[in-house]
Amino acid sequence: MPESFEYDVCVIGGAGHVGLPLSIAFADKGKKVVIQDINPSAFSLIESGKMPFMDKGAEAVLARVIHKTLFATTDPSVAGKSRYVIVVIGTPVDGHLNPELRTLNRLCEELGPYLRGEQVVILRSTLYPGTTERFRNILKKFNPKVEVCFCPERIAQGKALEELHSLPQIVSGFVPEAVDKVLDLFRLLTEDTVTLMPLEAELTKLFTNSYRYIQFAIANQFYMIAGDYGVDFHRVYEAMTHNYPRLADFPRPGFASGPCLFKDTMQLSAFTNNKFFLGHGAMLINEGLPNFLVEQTKKRMRLRDLQAGILGMTFKADSDDKRDSLSYKLRKVLEMEAGSVHCSDAYIHEAGFLTEADLIAESDVIFIGAPHARYKGLDFRGKPVVDVWDFLPFPTLLTGAP
Repeated sequence: MPESFEYDVCVIGGAGHVGLPLSIAFADKGKKVVIQDINPSAFSLIESGKMPFMDKGAEAVLARVIHKTLFATTDPSVAGKSRYVIVVIGTPVDGHLNPELRTLNRLCEELGPYLRGEQVVILRSTLYPGTTERFRNILKKFNPKVEVCFCPERIAQGKALEELHSLPQIVSGFVPEAVDKVLDLFRLLTEDTVTLMPLEAELTKLFTNSYRYIQFAIANQFYMIAGDYGVDFHRVYEAMTHNYPRLADFPRPGFASGPCLFKDTMQLSAFTNNKFFLGHGAMLINEGLPNFLVEQTKKRMRLRDLQAGILGMTFKADSDDKRDSLSYKLRKVLEMEAGSVHCSDAYIHEAGFLTEADLIAESDVIFIGAPHARYKGLDFRGKPVVDVWDFLPFPTLLTGAP
């Protein structure tokens, strides 16, 4: 007789940027979904139908499903009451840029005793290659019937609910029966699915993010070369890409940051015994861009006697996510090199942050950290602006020879 469950889906770590949109999406398709998280502070917002972060279109759907097909709890035992258990806790890198697996190992030990029947555990976050198999081996010590699949998330920050339906879903597992069950689940969101073995799926996600990180590094390296020789890279960029289809996907320079690209590139490097030289090179370039901007600015003005301002502290434009944002690294460099530093952001608020108008008034030179669309309309009062993104509609400081 088939096992009965109180919930269709339990999403562990489900109050965050990956888990919450996924929970909402399944709940909107009629599945009974429970979010389990150790962050109860987000629950008051979620249970009132409010998103704790920006995601296009998500709040309207959340308000529609909360307390009907979507529920939230801090109780870990709900994992044993759910047909599918989706885990969105990933593997960060430590201070030595090696993958940190203790969080997932601990989760195995906590989750295992609750599992019963023929449940399927789905790992969703980016994983160090081989982690899916390791996770499965540990869980089977608690319940030999449980199966583990890996279905990497592929969404862009702030567009998760939209892209869950528009992008292909990758499904991987060790036995066909479990893969078929998970395919049935994810086909509620899209018919476009790809089936792989777990190691293939783990590498697919790492290769994808590392490729994007390297693409950004190429643009940033070219920007630095041009800057060292007093050339406006953005003019070169326009010449390179104008009506030239083979460079249609060439990115502009800018801060390549956030919670995924750097981390995943370093995980791939660790997996290759630190032989992923392209990845290490990309890291040095992208992480070095804030220092380059400050050094170039110092060639043009006596920065140590000036007040510097940073507009935009999130890791990308028109987002409220500041995780691993290089704007904060820029702030640290400026704190060493400038007389003082002011910060402002349109979407996040921290102690000491100024309004946009006050930052412009107080600063002698202004750096665009995140190119939020609303900054295009600001009056910068003719003050020098450092805009690596070529975002503003007027010439800025580092566009030619010192």
